Amino acid sequence: MQEILRTNNPVSLSYAESLLKDAGIDCLVFDGHTSVLEGSIGAIQRRLMVADDDVEKARRLLADSDIDG
Repeated sequence: MQEILRTNNPVSLSYAESLLKDAGIDCLVFDGHTSVLEGSIGAIQRRLMVADDDVEKARRLLADSDIDG
C-alpha cells in the first residue's frame, strides 16, 4: 500500500475517499484513531492509502479533482 494523501482536513479526506470508492479503487484511512485519541487538534495527520496497483490511477483522479496528494 502507498500513501496518496496526508491531511488534517476531514472534508478533503472524505471527498477523496468518496472519489476513489466511486472509481472502484479500494482505500484505507490510516491514523484516524490516533488523530481522535490526541483530541482531534490536528497534530496527527490522517493518511489515505491505496494498493500499489492503484496508485497512478488514484493520484491522477485526485489531481483531476484538485486534491493535492
